[in-house]
Amino acid sequence: MLYVKIQDLHKRKFKVAQIAKELKISRPTVYKYLDMSFDEAKAYTEQPLGRKKKLDSYKDWILAWLDEYPHLSGAQIHDWLLERYPDLVVGGSTVRSYVKEVREIYQIEKKVIVRQYEAVPEQPMGKQLQVDWGETKQKTTDNKEIKLYFIAFVLSHSRQKYMEWQTRPFTTRDAIRCHENAFQFYGGRTEEIVYDQDHLITVSENAGQLLLTSEFHSYVNEPKFKVHLCRRADPESKGMIENVVKYIKGNFADSRVFNDIEDWNDRALQWLQRTGNHQVHQTTKKRPAEVFLLEKQHLQPVSSLLSYESTNNQSITRSVSKDNTIRYKSNRYSVPLGTYQTNSENLVLIEVKGDEQQTLVIRKQAEGEIIAEHSICLEKGKLIQNRNHTRDRSKGVEEFKQRLISFFENQKQASAYFDEISQRYPRYRRDQFAIIYRVIQQYPAFIDKVMTKCMTERLYSANDFRDVTHHIYTTHHEPVKEVESLYTNPAKHSNIKTSTRSLNAYTSILGGRA
Repeated sequence: MLYVKIQDLHKRKFKVAQIAKELKISRPTVYKYLDMSFDEAKAYTEQPLGRKKKLDSYKDWILAWLDEYPHLSGAQIHDWLLERYPDLVVGGSTVRSYVKEVREIYQIEKKVIVRQYEAVPEQPMGKQLQVDWGETKQKTTDNKEIKLYFIAFVLSHSRQKYMEWQTRPFTTRDAIRCHENAFQFYGGRTEEIVYDQDHLITVSENAGQLLLTSEFHSYVNEPKFKVHLCRRADPESKGMIENVVKYIKGNFADSRVFNDIEDWNDRALQWLQRTGNHQVHQTTKKRPAEVFLLEKQHLQPVSSLLSYESTNNQSITRSVSKDNTIRYKSNRYSVPLGTYQTNSENLVLIEVKGDEQQTLVIRKQAEGEIIAEHSICLEKGKLIQNRNHTRDRSKGVEEFKQRLISFFENQKQASAYFDEISQRYPRYRRDQFAIIYRVIQQYPAFIDKVMTKCMTERLYSANDFRDVTHHIYTTHHEPVKEVESLYTNPAKHSNIKTSTRSLNAYTSILGGRA
Protein backbone atom coordinates (compact mmCIF):
# COMPACT_ATOMS: atom_id res chain seq x y z
CA MET A 1 0.00 0.00 0.00
CA LEU A 2 2.79 2.43 0.92
CA TYR A 3 4.78 1.42 -2.17
CA VAL A 4 1.83 2.14 -4.47
CA LYS A 5 1.22 5.55 -2.92
CA ILE A 6 4.89 6.56 -3.17
CA GLN A 7 5.13 5.47 -6.82
CA ASP A 8 1.89 7.25 -7.67
CA LEU A 9 3.05 10.55 -6.16
CA HIS A 10 6.44 10.17 -7.83
CA LYS A 11 4.77 9.78 -11.22
CA ARG A 12 2.81 12.96 -10.51
CA LYS A 13 6.16 14.78 -10.21
CA PHE A 14 6.08 15.14 -6.42
CA LYS A 15 9.51 15.72 -4.89
CA VAL A 16 10.86 13.36 -2.23
CA ALA A 17 10.32 15.92 0.54
CA GLN A 18 6.74 16.50 -0.64
CA ILE A 19 6.02 12.75 -0.71
CA ALA A 20 7.41 12.37 2.81
CA LYS A 21 5.28 15.24 4.08
CA GLU A 22 2.13 13.99 2.31
CA LEU A 23 2.45 10.40 3.60
CA LYS A 24 3.91 11.40 7.00
CA ILE A 25 7.01 9.26 6.56
CA SER A 26 10.74 9.95 6.52
CA ARG A 27 12.64 10.80 3.36
CA PRO A 28 14.94 7.73 3.66
CA THR A 29 11.79 5.59 3.56
CA VAL A 30 10.72 7.32 0.32
CA TYR A 31 14.13 6.73 -1.29
CA LYS A 32 14.07 3.08 -0.19
CA TYR A 33 10.69 2.37 -1.80
CA LEU A 34 11.51 4.26 -4.98
CA ASP A 35 14.46 1.91 -5.54
CA MET A 36 12.27 -1.20 -5.10
CA SER A 37 10.09 -3.13 -7.50
CA PHE A 38 6.56 -4.08 -6.45
CA ASP A 39 7.60 -7.67 -5.65
CA GLU A 40 10.58 -6.46 -3.63
CA ALA A 41 8.36 -4.08 -1.64
CA LYS A 42 5.85 -6.85 -0.99
CA ALA A 43 8.58 -9.21 0.19
CA TYR A 44 10.05 -6.48 2.39
CA THR A 45 6.79 -5.79 4.21
CA GLU A 46 6.21 -9.47 4.80
CA GLN A 47 9.62 -9.82 6.42
CA PRO A 48 10.58 -8.41 9.83
CA LEU A 49 11.09 -4.64 9.76
CA GLY A 50 14.59 -3.95 8.40
CA ARG A 51 17.29 -5.71 10.37
CA LYS A 52 16.16 -8.16 13.02
CA LYS A 53 14.63 -6.33 15.96
CA LYS A 54 13.52 -7.36 19.41
CA LEU A 55 9.81 -6.81 18.69
CA ASP A 56 9.69 -8.66 15.35
CA SER A 57 8.12 -11.66 17.08
CA TYR A 58 5.25 -9.45 18.25
CA LYS A 59 4.71 -7.63 14.95
CA ASP A 60 1.42 -9.40 14.15
CA TRP A 61 -0.08 -8.39 17.51
CA ILE A 62 1.07 -4.78 17.15
CA LEU A 63 -0.25 -4.58 13.59
CA ALA A 64 -3.62 -6.07 14.59
CA TRP A 65 -4.01 -3.63 17.50
CA LEU A 66 -3.13 -0.61 15.36
CA ASP A 67 -5.46 -1.76 12.60
CA GLU A 68 -8.40 -2.05 15.01
CA TYR A 69 -7.53 0.93 17.22
CA PRO A 70 -5.56 3.47 15.13
CA HIS A 71 -5.51 6.00 17.97
CA LEU A 72 -3.36 3.82 20.27
CA SER A 73 -0.13 5.38 21.48
CA GLY A 74 3.22 3.65 21.77
CA ALA A 75 2.83 3.69 25.56
CA GLN A 76 -0.49 1.84 25.33
CA ILE A 77 1.00 -0.73 22.94
CA HIS A 78 3.86 -1.19 25.42
CA ASP A 79 1.38 -1.81 28.25
CA TRP A 80 -0.66 -4.29 26.19
CA LEU A 81 2.50 -6.22 25.27
CA LEU A 82 3.52 -6.47 28.93
CA GLU A 83 0.01 -7.57 29.86
CA ARG A 84 0.09 -10.40 27.31
CA TYR A 85 3.79 -11.23 27.76
CA PRO A 86 4.74 -10.44 31.41
CA ASP A 87 8.32 -11.67 30.92
CA LEU A 88 9.02 -9.31 28.02
CA VAL A 89 11.78 -6.84 28.83
CA VAL A 90 11.70 -3.87 26.47
CA GLY A 91 12.04 -0.12 26.86
CA GLY A 92 9.31 2.38 26.07
CA SER A 93 11.41 4.19 23.44
CA THR A 94 12.03 0.88 21.63
CA VAL A 95 8.29 0.21 21.45
CA ARG A 96 7.53 3.76 20.27
CA SER A 97 10.07 3.66 17.44
CA TYR A 98 8.88 0.21 16.36
CA VAL A 99 5.23 1.31 16.37
CA LYS A 100 6.17 4.41 14.36
CA GLU A 101 7.86 2.23 11.75
CA VAL A 102 4.85 -0.09 11.54
CA ARG A 103 2.57 2.93 11.03
CA GLU A 104 4.78 4.20 8.21
CA ILE A 105 5.02 0.93 6.32
CA TYR A 106 1.34 0.02 6.64
CA GLN A 107 0.09 3.61 6.42
CA ILE A 108 -1.86 3.45 9.67
CA GLU A 109 -2.33 7.08 10.56
CA LYS A 110 -2.83 7.87 14.21
CA LYS A 111 -6.35 9.19 14.64
CA VAL A 112 -6.51 12.05 17.08
CA ILE A 113 -9.69 12.11 19.16
CA VAL A 114 -10.80 15.73 19.11
CA ARG A 115 -12.72 16.83 22.13
CA GLN A 116 -15.60 19.25 21.62
CA TYR A 117 -15.78 22.24 23.95
CA GLU A 118 -18.77 24.35 24.77
CA ALA A 119 -18.63 28.06 25.45
CA VAL A 120 -19.40 28.92 29.07
CA PRO A 121 -21.76 31.87 29.59
CA GLU A 122 -20.40 34.94 31.34
CA GLN A 123 -20.83 34.96 35.11
CA PRO A 124 -22.63 37.93 36.76
CA MET A 125 -20.65 40.33 38.93
CA GLY A 126 -19.70 39.01 42.35
CA LYS A 127 -20.90 35.50 41.54
CA GLN A 128 -17.78 33.36 41.13
CA LEU A 129 -14.08 33.13 41.97
CA GLN A 130 -11.88 30.40 40.49
CA VAL A 131 -8.82 28.97 42.27
CA ASP A 132 -5.99 26.67 41.19
CA TRP A 133 -2.38 25.80 42.03
CA GLY A 134 0.80 25.68 39.96
CA GLU A 135 4.55 25.24 40.22
CA THR A 136 7.65 26.36 38.33
CA LYS A 137 11.43 25.94 38.36
CA GLN A 138 13.41 29.19 38.54
CA LYS A 139 17.06 30.14 38.29
CA THR A 140 18.43 31.77 41.43
CA THR A 141 20.91 34.64 41.77
CA ASP A 142 23.68 32.13 42.59
CA ASN A 143 22.93 30.24 39.34
CA LYS A 144 21.13 27.33 40.99
CA GLU A 145 17.59 26.04 40.42
CA ILE A 146 14.70 26.19 42.86
CA LYS A 147 11.16 24.88 42.69
CA LEU A 148 8.44 27.40 43.53
CA TYR A 149 4.74 26.84 44.23
CA PHE A 150 1.89 29.31 43.74
CA ILE A 151 -1.85 29.65 44.17
CA ALA A 152 -3.82 31.76 41.69
CA PHE A 153 -7.25 33.40 41.92
CA VAL A 154 -9.38 35.04 39.20
CA LEU A 155 -12.81 36.68 39.33
CA SER A 156 -14.94 35.10 36.61
CA HIS A 157 -16.60 38.34 35.52
CA SER A 158 -13.85 40.97 35.55
CA ARG A 159 -10.86 38.57 35.24
CA GLN A 160 -9.12 40.40 38.09
CA LYS A 161 -6.24 38.17 39.23
CA TYR A 162 -4.33 37.52 42.44
CA MET A 163 -1.48 35.12 43.29
CA GLU A 164 0.85 34.11 46.12
CA TRP A 165 4.08 32.12 46.02
CA GLN A 166 6.03 29.97 48.46
CA THR A 167 9.09 27.72 48.39
CA ARG A 168 7.34 24.56 49.64
CA PRO A 169 4.21 22.65 48.58
CA PHE A 170 0.93 24.07 49.83
CA THR A 171 -0.87 22.62 52.81
CA THR A 172 -4.54 23.14 53.61
CA ARG A 173 -3.60 25.81 56.12
CA ASP A 174 -1.49 27.60 53.51
CA ALA A 175 -4.49 27.56 51.17
CA ILE A 176 -6.72 29.05 53.89
CA ARG A 177 -4.22 31.81 54.60
CA CYS A 178 -4.01 32.68 50.90
CA HIS A 179 -7.82 32.77 50.64
CA GLU A 180 -7.90 35.33 53.40
CA ASN A 181 -5.22 37.42 51.69
CA ALA A 182 -7.12 37.20 48.39
CA PHE A 183 -10.34 38.42 50.04
CA GLN A 184 -8.42 41.39 51.46
CA PHE A 185 -6.90 42.08 48.02
CA TYR A 186 -10.33 42.06 46.36
CA GLY A 187 -12.05 43.84 49.25
CA GLY A 188 -14.71 41.12 49.53
CA ARG A 189 -15.64 37.60 48.43
CA THR A 190 -17.93 35.97 45.87
CA GLU A 191 -20.98 33.76 46.40
CA GLU A 192 -19.12 30.66 45.24
CA ILE A 193 -15.56 29.52 44.65
CA VAL A 194 -14.64 26.99 41.97
CA TYR A 195 -11.90 24.43 42.62
CA ASP A 196 -10.35 21.49 40.87
CA GLN A 197 -10.57 18.16 42.71
CA ASP A 198 -7.54 18.97 44.81
CA HIS A 199 -6.48 16.91 47.84
CA LEU A 200 -5.99 20.09 49.90
CA ILE A 201 -9.67 20.94 49.60
CA THR A 202 -11.66 17.75 49.21
CA VAL A 203 -11.54 14.10 50.12
CA SER A 204 -14.06 12.92 47.51
CA GLU A 205 -17.11 13.79 45.46
CA ASN A 206 -19.99 11.34 45.22
CA ALA A 207 -22.70 12.28 42.70
CA GLY A 208 -22.40 15.94 43.62
CA GLN A 209 -22.10 15.39 47.38
CA LEU A 210 -18.80 16.91 48.50
CA LEU A 211 -16.68 15.50 51.27
CA LEU A 212 -14.23 18.22 52.29
CA THR A 213 -11.17 17.84 54.46
CA SER A 214 -12.16 18.61 58.04
CA GLU A 215 -9.84 21.62 58.21
CA PHE A 216 -11.16 23.23 55.04
CA HIS A 217 -14.73 22.31 55.95
CA SER A 218 -14.36 24.27 59.19
CA TYR A 219 -12.99 27.23 57.26
CA VAL A 220 -15.80 27.18 54.67
CA ASN A 221 -18.44 27.24 57.42
CA GLU A 222 -16.91 30.34 58.98
CA PRO A 223 -17.26 32.81 56.04
CA LYS A 224 -20.20 30.79 54.59
CA PHE A 225 -19.31 30.66 50.90
CA LYS A 226 -20.38 27.96 48.46
CA VAL A 227 -17.79 25.49 47.18
CA HIS A 228 -18.14 24.34 43.56
CA LEU A 229 -15.95 21.34 42.73
CA CYS A 230 -15.28 20.70 39.03
CA ARG A 231 -15.98 17.31 37.58
CA ARG A 232 -12.98 15.32 36.50
CA ALA A 233 -11.87 15.98 32.91
CA ASP A 234 -14.14 19.02 32.72
CA PRO A 235 -11.86 21.94 31.74
CA GLU A 236 -14.76 24.19 30.70
CA SER A 237 -15.76 24.62 34.35
CA LYS A 238 -12.45 26.21 35.32
CA GLY A 239 -10.97 27.25 31.98
CA MET A 240 -10.40 30.82 33.17
CA ILE A 241 -8.12 29.87 36.06
CA GLU A 242 -6.23 27.34 33.92
CA ASN A 243 -5.48 30.13 31.45
CA VAL A 244 -4.36 32.34 34.33
CA VAL A 245 -1.96 29.63 35.59
CA LYS A 246 -0.47 29.35 32.08
CA TYR A 247 -0.29 33.15 31.85
CA ILE A 248 1.60 33.41 35.15
CA LYS A 249 4.04 30.69 34.12
CA GLY A 250 4.59 31.97 30.61
CA ASN A 251 4.73 35.71 31.32
CA PHE A 252 5.64 36.53 34.91
CA ALA A 253 7.76 33.48 35.87
CA ASP A 254 9.41 32.79 32.51
CA SER A 255 13.19 33.49 32.72
CA ARG A 256 12.78 35.58 35.89
CA VAL A 257 15.61 35.17 38.42
CA PHE A 258 14.69 34.30 42.03
CA ASN A 259 16.29 36.10 44.96
CA ASP A 260 14.09 35.43 47.98
CA ILE A 261 10.39 34.66 48.49
CA GLU A 262 9.46 38.10 49.88
CA ASP A 263 11.02 39.87 46.91
CA TRP A 264 9.36 37.37 44.56
CA ASN A 265 5.87 38.00 45.98
CA ASP A 266 6.42 41.77 45.86
CA ARG A 267 7.35 41.57 42.19
CA ALA A 268 4.34 39.30 41.57
CA LEU A 269 1.98 41.99 42.91
CA GLN A 270 3.76 44.63 40.82
CA TRP A 271 3.35 42.46 37.73
CA LEU A 272 -0.38 42.07 38.43
CA GLN A 273 -0.78 45.83 38.61
CA ARG A 274 1.42 46.52 35.61
CA THR A 275 0.48 43.63 33.30
CA GLY A 276 -1.75 40.88 34.66
CA ASN A 277 -4.71 43.11 35.52
CA HIS A 278 -3.85 46.06 33.29
CA GLN A 279 -3.52 44.56 29.81
CA VAL A 280 -6.72 44.22 27.73
CA HIS A 281 -8.22 40.76 28.11
CA GLN A 282 -8.51 38.89 24.80
CA THR A 283 -12.05 37.63 25.47
CA THR A 284 -13.72 40.59 27.17
CA LYS A 285 -11.66 43.19 25.24
CA LYS A 286 -11.53 45.21 28.46
CA ARG A 287 -8.94 45.85 31.15
CA PRO A 288 -9.65 43.63 34.20
CA ALA A 289 -8.71 46.41 36.62
CA GLU A 290 -11.30 48.76 35.12
CA VAL A 291 -14.12 46.16 35.12
CA PHE A 292 -13.16 45.18 38.66
CA LEU A 293 -14.02 48.68 39.93
CA LEU A 294 -17.65 47.89 39.06
CA GLU A 295 -17.60 44.24 40.19
CA LYS A 296 -16.07 45.15 43.56
CA GLN A 297 -19.38 46.75 44.55
CA HIS A 298 -21.12 43.36 44.19
CA LEU A 299 -18.72 41.41 46.40
CA GLN A 300 -19.85 40.29 49.82
CA PRO A 301 -18.00 42.15 52.56
CA VAL A 302 -15.46 40.38 54.74
CA SER A 303 -14.15 41.35 58.16
CA SER A 304 -10.50 41.49 59.04
CA LEU A 305 -8.46 38.34 58.65
CA LEU A 306 -10.28 35.32 60.08
CA SER A 307 -8.48 33.39 62.77
CA TYR A 308 -7.60 30.52 60.48
CA GLU A 309 -4.98 29.48 63.03
CA SER A 310 -7.82 28.53 65.40
CA THR A 311 -9.51 26.23 62.94
CA ASN A 312 -10.61 23.23 65.04
CA ASN A 313 -7.51 21.05 64.84
CA GLN A 314 -4.83 19.95 62.46
CA SER A 315 -6.39 16.54 61.81
CA ILE A 316 -7.78 15.95 58.35
CA THR A 317 -9.97 13.14 57.11
CA ARG A 318 -9.06 10.34 54.74
CA SER A 319 -11.28 7.66 53.24
CA VAL A 320 -10.44 4.01 53.83
CA SER A 321 -10.08 1.95 50.64
CA LYS A 322 -11.44 -1.57 50.20
CA ASP A 323 -7.95 -2.96 50.77
CA ASN A 324 -7.94 -1.32 54.24
CA THR A 325 -5.42 1.42 53.41
CA ILE A 326 -5.51 5.21 53.37
CA ARG A 327 -3.56 7.51 51.07
CA TYR A 328 -1.21 10.20 52.29
CA LYS A 329 1.29 12.12 50.11
CA SER A 330 1.36 9.57 47.24
CA ASN A 331 1.77 6.55 49.55
CA ARG A 332 -0.62 3.99 51.04
CA TYR A 333 -0.70 3.28 54.77
CA SER A 334 -2.45 0.25 56.25
CA VAL A 335 -5.19 0.25 58.87
CA PRO A 336 -6.40 -2.83 60.81
CA LEU A 337 -8.20 -5.46 58.78
CA GLY A 338 -11.95 -4.86 58.93
CA THR A 339 -11.73 -1.06 59.22
CA TYR A 340 -13.39 -0.80 55.83
CA GLN A 341 -17.12 -1.63 56.05
CA THR A 342 -19.44 -1.98 53.06
CA ASN A 343 -22.31 0.13 54.40
CA SER A 344 -20.27 2.71 56.23
CA GLU A 345 -18.80 6.17 55.66
CA ASN A 346 -15.28 4.71 55.99
CA LEU A 347 -13.60 7.90 57.16
CA VAL A 348 -10.67 8.19 59.53
CA LEU A 349 -8.79 11.17 60.98
CA ILE A 350 -5.06 11.48 60.35
CA GLU A 351 -2.57 13.64 62.17
CA VAL A 352 1.15 14.19 61.64
CA LYS A 353 3.33 14.33 64.75
CA GLY A 354 7.01 15.00 65.27
CA ASP A 355 9.51 17.28 63.57
CA GLU A 356 12.50 15.36 62.23
CA GLN A 357 11.04 11.84 62.35
CA GLN A 358 7.40 12.43 61.47
CA THR A 359 4.72 9.93 62.43
CA LEU A 360 1.29 9.46 60.86
CA VAL A 361 -1.37 8.85 63.51
CA ILE A 362 -4.74 7.42 62.42
CA ARG A 363 -7.93 7.53 64.51
CA LYS A 364 -11.57 6.72 63.90
CA GLN A 365 -12.69 9.75 65.94
CA ALA A 366 -11.10 12.97 67.13
CA GLU A 367 -9.22 12.34 70.38
CA GLY A 368 -10.28 8.70 70.06
CA GLU A 369 -8.20 5.55 70.25
CA ILE A 370 -5.26 5.33 67.84
CA ILE A 371 -5.99 2.50 65.39
CA ALA A 372 -2.73 2.77 63.42
CA GLU A 373 0.60 4.55 63.61
CA HIS A 374 3.25 4.69 60.86
CA SER A 375 6.55 6.42 60.23
CA ILE A 376 6.01 8.71 57.23
CA CYS A 377 7.74 7.49 54.07
CA LEU A 378 9.55 10.15 52.02
CA GLU A 379 9.34 8.11 48.80
CA LYS A 380 6.28 7.85 46.53
CA GLY A 381 4.10 4.97 45.44
CA LYS A 382 4.94 2.81 48.46
CA LEU A 383 2.75 0.60 50.65
CA ILE A 384 3.59 1.05 54.32
CA GLN A 385 1.98 -1.87 56.10
CA ASN A 386 1.92 -2.99 59.70
CA ARG A 387 2.18 -6.78 59.93
CA ASN A 388 -0.53 -6.76 62.58
CA HIS A 389 -2.92 -5.37 59.96
CA THR A 390 -2.74 -8.43 57.70
CA ARG A 391 -4.58 -11.72 58.04
CA ASP A 392 -2.74 -14.94 58.76
CA ARG A 393 -3.20 -16.53 55.35
CA SER A 394 -1.05 -19.55 56.16
CA LYS A 395 -3.52 -20.78 58.79
CA GLY A 396 -6.42 -21.22 56.36
CA VAL A 397 -4.25 -22.90 53.71
CA GLU A 398 -2.72 -25.25 56.25
CA GLU A 399 -6.15 -26.35 57.47
CA PHE A 400 -7.19 -26.93 53.85
CA LYS A 401 -4.11 -29.10 53.27
CA GLN A 402 -4.75 -31.23 56.38
CA ARG A 403 -8.32 -31.77 55.25
CA LEU A 404 -7.12 -33.01 51.84
CA ILE A 405 -4.60 -35.37 53.46
CA SER A 406 -7.38 -36.97 55.50
CA PHE A 407 -9.06 -38.29 52.31
CA PHE A 408 -6.13 -40.64 51.50
CA GLU A 409 -5.33 -44.00 53.02
CA ASN A 410 -1.57 -43.41 52.94
CA GLN A 411 -1.60 -40.03 54.69
CA LYS A 412 2.19 -39.92 55.03
CA GLN A 413 2.53 -40.18 51.25
CA ALA A 414 -0.19 -37.57 50.71
CA SER A 415 1.46 -35.19 53.18
CA ALA A 416 4.78 -35.43 51.32
CA TYR A 417 2.97 -34.82 48.01
CA PHE A 418 1.18 -31.69 49.23
CA ASP A 419 4.36 -30.37 50.89
CA GLU A 420 6.12 -30.62 47.54
CA ILE A 421 3.29 -28.75 45.80
CA SER A 422 3.49 -26.03 48.48
CA GLN A 423 7.21 -25.58 47.80
CA ARG A 424 6.78 -25.47 44.03
CA TYR A 425 3.75 -23.16 43.99
CA PRO A 426 3.97 -21.03 47.17
CA ARG A 427 1.76 -18.24 45.78
CA TYR A 428 -0.81 -20.64 44.30
CA ARG A 429 -1.09 -23.27 47.00
CA ARG A 430 -4.75 -22.60 47.62
CA ASP A 431 -5.55 -22.79 43.88
CA GLN A 432 -3.62 -26.06 43.55
CA PHE A 433 -5.38 -27.57 46.57
CA ALA A 434 -8.78 -26.43 45.27
CA ILE A 435 -8.25 -28.30 41.98
CA ILE A 436 -7.27 -31.49 43.81
CA TYR A 437 -10.25 -31.13 46.14
CA ARG A 438 -12.63 -31.04 43.16
CA VAL A 439 -10.97 -34.17 41.77
CA ILE A 440 -11.40 -35.93 45.11
CA GLN A 441 -15.10 -35.04 45.16
CA GLN A 442 -15.61 -36.32 41.61
CA TYR A 443 -13.45 -39.48 41.66
CA PRO A 444 -13.14 -40.62 45.31
CA ALA A 445 -12.56 -44.29 44.42
CA PHE A 446 -9.42 -43.60 42.37
CA ILE A 447 -7.52 -41.00 44.39
CA ASP A 448 -5.21 -43.45 46.24
CA LYS A 449 -4.16 -45.08 42.99
CA VAL A 450 -3.62 -41.66 41.42
CA MET A 451 -1.53 -40.48 44.39
CA THR A 452 0.77 -43.49 44.10
CA LYS A 453 1.10 -42.92 40.33
CA CYS A 454 1.90 -39.22 40.76
CA MET A 455 4.50 -39.88 43.46
CA THR A 456 6.12 -42.60 41.35
CA GLU A 457 6.24 -40.43 38.21
CA ARG A 458 7.11 -37.27 40.24
CA LEU A 459 4.09 -35.38 38.91
CA TYR A 460 3.82 -32.60 41.49
CA SER A 461 1.02 -30.47 40.09
CA ALA A 462 -2.72 -30.27 40.59
CA ASN A 463 -3.26 -30.30 36.85
CA ASP A 464 -1.16 -33.47 36.53
CA PHE A 465 -3.13 -35.03 39.39
CA ARG A 466 -6.39 -34.21 37.61
CA ASP A 467 -5.18 -35.52 34.21
CA VAL A 468 -3.91 -38.79 35.67
CA THR A 469 -7.21 -39.29 37.49
CA HIS A 470 -9.19 -38.73 34.31
CA HIS A 471 -6.94 -41.16 32.39
CA ILE A 472 -7.26 -43.94 34.98
CA TYR A 473 -11.01 -43.43 35.22
CA THR A 474 -11.40 -43.60 31.42
CA THR A 475 -9.30 -46.72 30.98
CA HIS A 476 -11.16 -48.39 33.84
CA HIS A 477 -14.61 -47.81 32.31
CA GLU A 478 -13.74 -48.09 28.61
CA PRO A 479 -11.52 -51.16 27.98
CA VAL A 480 -9.62 -51.20 24.70
CA LYS A 481 -11.24 -53.38 22.00
CA GLU A 482 -9.11 -56.06 20.39
CA VAL A 483 -8.30 -55.48 16.72
CA GLU A 484 -8.99 -58.53 14.61
CA SER A 485 -5.97 -59.59 12.61
CA LEU A 486 -6.22 -60.29 8.92
CA TYR A 487 -4.36 -63.49 9.53
CA THR A 488 -6.72 -64.96 12.14
CA ASN A 489 -9.47 -65.58 9.56
CA PRO A 490 -8.04 -65.28 6.02
CA ALA A 491 -11.19 -66.71 4.45
CA LYS A 492 -13.22 -63.77 5.78
CA HIS A 493 -11.01 -61.36 3.80
CA SER A 494 -10.58 -63.51 0.67
CA ASN A 495 -12.58 -61.08 -1.43
CA ILE A 496 -9.88 -58.39 -1.05
CA LYS A 497 -7.89 -58.10 -4.27
CA THR A 498 -4.73 -56.11 -4.86
CA SER A 499 -4.09 -54.18 -8.06
CA THR A 500 -1.08 -55.07 -10.24
CA ARG A 501 0.96 -53.04 -12.71
CA SER A 502 3.03 -54.09 -15.66
CA LEU A 503 6.81 -53.91 -15.55
CA ASN A 504 6.75 -51.12 -18.15
CA ALA A 505 5.03 -48.77 -15.64
CA TYR A 506 7.83 -49.08 -13.09
CA THR A 507 10.52 -48.75 -15.76
CA SER A 508 8.89 -45.54 -17.01
CA ILE A 509 8.79 -44.08 -13.48
CA LEU A 510 12.48 -44.80 -12.91
CA GLY A 511 13.38 -43.20 -16.26
CA GLY A 512 14.55 -46.37 -17.92
CA ARG A 513 13.47 -48.14 -21.06
CA ALA A 514 10.98 -50.93 -21.46
